[in-house]
Amino acid sequence: MTVVLSWNINGFRSIFKKGFTEWLEQVSPDIICLQETKLKPSDISSHFFPIPQYYHTYWSFSKKPGYSGTAFFSKEKPTELIEVNEPDFNDEGRVQIADFGNFILCNSYWPNSQEEKKRLPYKLKFIEKLQRILLDFVQKNKNILVCGDFNIAHTEIDLARPKENENHAGYYPEERESMTKFLKSGFIDTFRMFCKEGGYYTWWSYRTNARTRNIGWRIDYHVVNEIFKKHVKKSWILSDVFGSDHCPIGIEIK
Repeated sequence: MTVVLSWNINGFRSIFKKGFTEWLEQVSPDIICLQETKLKPSDISSHFFPIPQYYHTYWSFSKKPGYSGTAFFSKEKPTELIEVNEPDFNDEGRVQIADFGNFILCNSYWPNSQEEKKRLPYKLKFIEKLQRILLDFVQKNKNILVCGDFNIAHTEIDLARPKENENHAGYYPEERESMTKFLKSGFIDTFRMFCKEGGYYTWWSYRTNARTRNIGWRIDYHVVNEIFKKHVKKSWILSDVFGSDHCPIGIEIK
C-alpha cells in the first residue's frame, strides 16, 4: 500500500511553527505533497527545517518571493523528476511531476481566479495545458495521480453555501465547467468514489469562525486516470488536522 497526503499549508514557515515535523513523523505517509509553501530557494539553505531524514525532499519555487510554491517529500526516490518547460507552471512554482514507476505523481497548486475574474483567463489556460500534459502520459500507458489545491469547488455539494457564492472566485461557472471538462477527459475525483454526500470540506475562511461552523469548501483533490481507479483503496479528508486554513487530504493506493 502507498499512502499519499496532500496539504495546502499556507506558508511553510507558519506550519513549521505549528508542529508540522511532529505531525509528519506521527502520520508518516509514503509521500506528502505540499502547496503554497511561500519559500524561495535560499530559504532552504539558510533556514533549518528538521524534516525527518527518511524523506527525500523536492521543491518548486515561485519567481515572486513569498508566493505560491510547491514541494513533495517521499520515502522512496522517484525514478525520474519530469521537467515541464511551461512558464505558466514554473514561474509560480505550481506544478511538480515525478515518475515513481507504478504511477506518475503530479503535485499541483492551481491558480486562484480572484475577484472580478482577474486571473480567470490565466487559470483556464493553466488547466488546459495541465490536462494536455497529463493525457499525454495516459496515452503512453502511464498511470497518473494528481494531488493538490485546485481552487475550485466543483459542484453544489462541494461548498456549504453555493447560492451565495455563484459569482465568487473558486465557484465561477467557467472554472467549474473547466474542471468538468478535465474530469470527463478521463480522470476521477477519488473522494467521490467513496462519499457522495455534501458537508465535507477542505478549506474554511479564517473569518466568521467558519471552520467551527463547518462553512467550508472542498477545493483540494486527489485525482487519478480512469484505469488507475481500481488501485485506489481509500480517499479521505483529514478535517481534524489544523495549522492552515486548509486541512490535509489522503489517498491509499494498492
